[in-house]
Order: sequence, then structure tokens, then C-alpha cells
Amino acid sequence: MKEGQIRKALSGFYYVFSEGETYQTRARGNFRNRKLTPLVGDYVQFESDNTRDGYILELLPRHNQLVRPAVANIDQGVVVMSCVEPNFSSNLLDRFLVTLEYEKILPVIYFTKVDLLTEEQYAEMQVIKKNYEEIGYEVFLSEKESDAEAIRSLTATFKGKLTTFMGQTGAGKSTLLNKISPELALKTGEISDYLGRGRHTTRHVELIPLADGLVGDTPGFSAIDFLEIEAEELTSQFPEIAEASASCKFRECLHIHEPKCEVKALVESGDIIESRYKNYCQFLGEIENRKPMYGKNKK
Repeated sequence: MKEGQIRKALSGFYYVFSEGETYQTRARGNFRNRKLTPLVGDYVQFESDNTRDGYILELLPRHNQLVRPAVANIDQGVVVMSCVEPNFSSNLLDRFLVTLEYEKILPVIYFTKVDLLTEEQYAEMQVIKKNYEEIGYEVFLSEKESDAEAIRSLTATFKGKLTTFMGQTGAGKSTLLNKISPELALKTGEISDYLGRGRHTTRHVELIPLADGLVGDTPGFSAIDFLEIEAEELTSQFPEIAEASASCKFRECLHIHEPKCEVKALVESGDIIESRYKNYCQFLGEIENRKPMYGKNKK
């Protein structure tokens, strides 16, 4: 029996990397009965007499996983957000960040299409960058003239990590990866003028060895639903709100209607970004109004 890591999943086949070789494998039929689905990034036990025909026998324990993109054992998540075309959305950015925080994945923010900004728009993005850096996030916003330095700095974070790229459709994830490593020649798409969104160009999840780490280029999308997070867990996914909540009068304060709430006080004083708080309130409402999920596995 061999052990390895799934590096690609395509058309029912799982491509497992083990000791310098890649093996094409399938999952054993009993996985379905056990309600198990192998994911790219999973470490597995498998058997194979050759590199073209093997079977995954067991999934080894996961540290974490994402549903969209479907990747396991992630160290770092690069959230690629477009400044324009499509326009920047703090709501979508915060959805990505909450998802990563919940799964204990290190978030990194990278803004694209800086060259399309006016000077006024660029100044606004610099303020947004500063705001998120003050929360504690690493944020990359390139110079208008060149993104070479930002790309070099981002690439330096890959070493020894499994990094997955995520972001809205049309944000330029594949374009960014092509700039990091031109030999990848990943397909890129044009923005649909009619929809104002990008066409999906990445059709499967694959881990690519890059800069002494592994990087996943994954399908883009424009919506994230909180299917796992409970209302009382949401505060912890906003670092600045979690820190402030220690000074709230009530221990289980949800920072909506409760009196003597430190979070609301800091929003009023400008010490917590108003857009972050509004997004928190919206996400909380979505979670509280979510239909019950029966048979859900608690963390």
C-alpha cells in the first residue's frame, strides 16, 4: 500500500502524487456508501501496480477543507479581488475572509486590475488596503505602473504551503498565475459586457508545484453561502469584532440590539469599519434565517 496526495481530480479520476510519480486512480466503491468524497489536497492510501491504474483505499485525516473551491489541507488562501470590471465588493471579500477564518486558513488579499483605476479610485483602494491591514490581513495592491513587486512579494509567501486562489469570477486569478509563472499558460476569459461578470475558464481543481509550494487554480464564482457557521460562531470570524466583544456587557452578545455593546461603540467611533459591521449583520441574518441542515456534522 502506498501513500500520496491527490494533486488533480478530473472526470472521476484522481491523480495521486507519491514519491516523485503521479498515479491515475479511482476511488473504491465503498466511499459512496461511507459518504466520503476524495478532494484535491487529500492525503490518501492507495494501491497501484502501474501509474495508469490504481485505487484509493483510504482518506487520511484532513486538517480542513473548502467546498468552493473543493480543496483539502489548505495552508493559505489568496483572495483575488478585482478593483473594477467587476467592481470591488467589500461584501464578497468579507464572505471569503469569513470562510477562510472559519476553516483556520491563513487569508491573503490581492487586488487586480489596478491599471484600470483613475487616480481617485486608486486612492480609495489604498484606503481599503490600509483598513484591512490594520485588522491584521496581508494585502497586496500593486503600483499603477507595474505589478512586478506585488507579484514577487506574493510569490514569496508560497514556500512550504498549499495555497489556493479564490475570488469572484472575472477577477483575474488565472491571469495572475500566468504572470507569476508564464509557462503555466492557463486559459483566461474576457469579461462579458452584458453580464458584467467573467466567463468561467477554470473547469477543474489542480495543485501546481510553484515557488517551492503547491498552488491551486480554481473555478471563480460570485456567491458564497454560509452553510456550516452557526450564529454564535460568526463573531470569531471577524478578528476586530472578536477582540472588541471581550468588552461587551453580555458574554453572548451578538452586537445587534444588546445594550453596552463595545462593538457598536467602536463602529460609531470609526475604530471598526462600518462596512465590515454591516456585512457582519447581513451574514448573521442569513445564518439565522437559514433552513435547518439535518445530519450536519458539527466541528
